[in-house]
Amino acid sequence: MNEFAYNPPSDPPCILFHDHAILVVEKPAGLLSVPGRGEDRADCLIERLRLAFPEVLLVHRLDLDTSGVMVFALTPAAQRNLGQQFEARTVKKVYMARLWGELAPKTGRVDLPLIVDWPNRPRQHVNHETGRPAQTDWRVVRFEGGTTRVRLMPLTGRSHQLRVHMMELGHPILGDTLYAQGAARDFPRLMLHAESLRFRHPDGGKGQSFSAPAPF
Repeated sequence: MNEFAYNPPSDPPCILFHDHAILVVEKPAGLLSVPGRGEDRADCLIERLRLAFPEVLLVHRLDLDTSGVMVFALTPAAQRNLGQQFEARTVKKVYMARLWGELAPKTGRVDLPLIVDWPNRPRQHVNHETGRPAQTDWRVVRFEGGTTRVRLMPLTGRSHQLRVHMMELGHPILGDTLYAQGAARDFPRLMLHAESLRFRHPDGGKGQSFSAPAPF
């Protein structure tokens, strides 16, 4: 991991929606959600957003290599409310992914507990004794030349959950340099995108859904 070179895309953040309380954006792949360790990893999505929205507050994160929809708060009250929704698992998250091989059946659920693999951080692994509960639903969209396009609906929010769960099914996400092997790694990016996010607006509780199509 010491050889990792951080070269984030230079494109400005794509803002999908904002009002007095929330800011919804599409994060590009290759950009950190928050600053990493060291000055060379200070450039990140929240710092870029802070240039136009100085009051922006973090609610959740996406992995460096994952693209897609994120919501930020613009007031402390909104941050608390959204944080409670994520903690209560009432936020509905849908991801688009491309997997190695042809996944069957067309729908299903992975229920495997996860915990950090300390000697190999940041990798996570399945551990039935000390792992934290983790569940992911999947639905096949279509097969594409020996690969499978799927929608993934995580019921929990563990680190690397979708990546480990798909690997455990024997169908790693394409371009996953941490968990995929051989030809499945040989893609220009991690084929994982947070396609949609549905939550209650922190002011008034009305359900809102925001989406961005996968760029792959």
